[in-house]
Formats: sequence, structure tokens, C-alpha cells
Amino acid sequence: MISKSKTSLVTLLTTFLIIILVLLPNPFSRIVFPNTERVPVEIMSVSNNQIQTIGLLNQGEQICDVKILKGQFKGQIATGVNMLTGRLETDKIFEKGDTSLAVIDFKGNEIRYVNLVDHYRLDLEIYLSLAFVLMLIVFAGGIGLRSILSFFLTILMIWKILIPAFLKGFSPILVAFLMVTFLTIIIITLVFGIDKKSVAAIMGSLLGTLLTTILSILLVDQFQIHGAVMAQSESLLYAGFGHLNLTHIFIASIFISCSGAMMDVAVDITSAVEEVVIKGHEITKKEAIKSGMTVGRAVMGTMTTTLLLAYSGGFISLLMVFMAQGTPLINILNLKFIAGEILHTLIGSIGLVTVAPFTALTSGLLLGKDLQNH
Repeated sequence: MISKSKTSLVTLLTTFLIIILVLLPNPFSRIVFPNTERVPVEIMSVSNNQIQTIGLLNQGEQICDVKILKGQFKGQIATGVNMLTGRLETDKIFEKGDTSLAVIDFKGNEIRYVNLVDHYRLDLEIYLSLAFVLMLIVFAGGIGLRSILSFFLTILMIWKILIPAFLKGFSPILVAFLMVTFLTIIIITLVFGIDKKSVAAIMGSLLGTLLTTILSILLVDQFQIHGAVMAQSESLLYAGFGHLNLTHIFIASIFISCSGAMMDVAVDITSAVEEVVIKGHEITKKEAIKSGMTVGRAVMGTMTTTLLLAYSGGFISLLMVFMAQGTPLINILNLKFIAGEILHTLIGSIGLVTVAPFTALTSGLLLGKDLQNH
């Protein structure tokens, strides 16, 4: 059983940290465009006369009459412009009745220009998030509530600590490893409380993360992969952040992305070992470790495939292009960004495979001895 007092203490600490992070100012927030506000607007009518269509691509301007839904100009009708650049991934076409996020440029009480940014999706994102929170609480109860706290803590740690530290030029590998270590401790103690079971899971997870970090540092250099393989990363260099080490950021991204799965595996194995030890009162530490290894092998059967599917899902369209063009497989496997994803997947999988014996060992030694003596 999880100690309620210990769990409550960790829950209060996590809540306190979330409040601090919410109040923590963003060091990179600044007023780039004064006399502007971003508000949702309703599309009242559209004019496509200034759009040129070339095949599947649209260029030009879509002129829309819009009704402003929020802000100091709420209720007013204005003319908005939707700029089209001929890029399908960023262009959008509005229709009457749509809701758009707009940037309103004004002087005093006069609207000078309305730029239609994109379809307004904030309401749907909020509803979906609330549905997620509700389902988690309904199906998981107190653990679900603590999972929500860990979820928001992770988001805030990434946005308020990790990203600003990267932009300021701190060592990405060190900062990321410290953040993963901190989150691993907090998240697992939220689930288990503060006891030997949580220590076993934390140790197993962090040993896997440490191995993944070392492999990432060693193999990224051997693969001769530059951090610019990450989407949009090169844009940072031209935005005044030429001091950033993109390769180190790429290395950090490798062990960050698989750390959650490692925690999952560590918690599963530790819980299974504890259950085995509780049911079999005479079980030895060696037998507990062996049981943990058996559970670990079963978990590994699906977890590594899960990691592969998670990483490859974003590259489906690219793989389709390669196949449609008849690109030889040897060419594909030697492309820098494909090799980067292969490295990403394999290092993460190696970390997952090793976290199983690490956790089986730590949980068997700690839990077996504790419960056996009990």
C-alpha cells in the first residue's frame, strides 16, 4: 500500500512547484509588435479574386470581412487579409462561418490592419484537454489526479526551464539530464510515494537514461550527424542564436524522448516484483530478480516496437516520397536525417532493453530483502 502521508507530501510539493513555474516569468517574452492584439474573429464573407492557383498551390491574398469576437474592438466589423505563399503546410483557405486567430494592428481607436494567422483552435484544444483530465480522474482516481500534476509539471519544466536554458547557451546535455533526473524522481514518487519501491524504480530508470546519454554522446559523433537534422533547428541560427550547439541539443533530444518510456518500464517491473514478493513470502532476492527479468522480457516484446512506431509516424509522407521516386534503400539509409532517426530509435530501444535488467536488479535487491525480513 502507498503511504498516504508520503504521497500527500509529494503531491503538495509538486503542486507548489507547478505554481512557482506558472508564476516564473519567461525571460524571452517581449513586446515585438506594440499596438497589436491577438483575438479570434468570425469570417463573415470571403473574396478570392486576388488568389492565383497553380496546380495545388495558391498564392496571393484572400480578403475577408471579419467580426471581432474579443478584445477592445469586440463586435466591430473589419477587413482581414489572409496571405498565401504557395506552401501547403502553412497556407490556409477560410470560408464563411470559420473562426480565425487574427493579429489586429491599431492606432488609438482606429484599426489599421487585420492579419488572419490561422484557424482558431484554442477552444477545441481546451475541450480536448478537459476530456483527457476528466477521463484520467474517472478511471484512475487519485493516481489519475497525480498523473495530471506530473503531466503539467513536465510541460512547465520544458517550457519554463529547459527551453530558456537551451536558448541561453547552457549545456543542453547537462541541463536535459538534470531535468530528466528531477522529473523521474518526482513522477515515480507521485505514483509510489517515498519508499524502497520508488527508489528501485528511480534507480532502474536513471541507469537506463545514463546509458542512453552515454551512447548518444559517443554515437552521434561516429554517425557524423549534425543537429540541423532537427526540424526548424537551423532557423535558430539565423534568428540571433548562432552560439547554440545544435548537435548537443540533438543528443539531449534522444534521451529526453525515451525517458518517459523508461519510467514506464521501470514502474511496471517494480510493481510486478513487489506483487510477487508479497504473494510469495519466502521468495529470495535472487528469485525476485529472476521474476523481474521475466516481466522485463515480456514488456520488451512490445515496448521497443512502440518506440519505433512513435518515431517513424512523423516520417510516413517522406517514406512515401522515397518509394514513389524509386529511391534505392541504400541511399535512404545513408541520408543524414534518416540516419539520425535510425540512431534515435536504436539508442532509445537499447536504453529500454537495458532498463529492464537494471530495474529487475534494483527492485529484487531492495524489495526482496525488505519484504523477506518483514
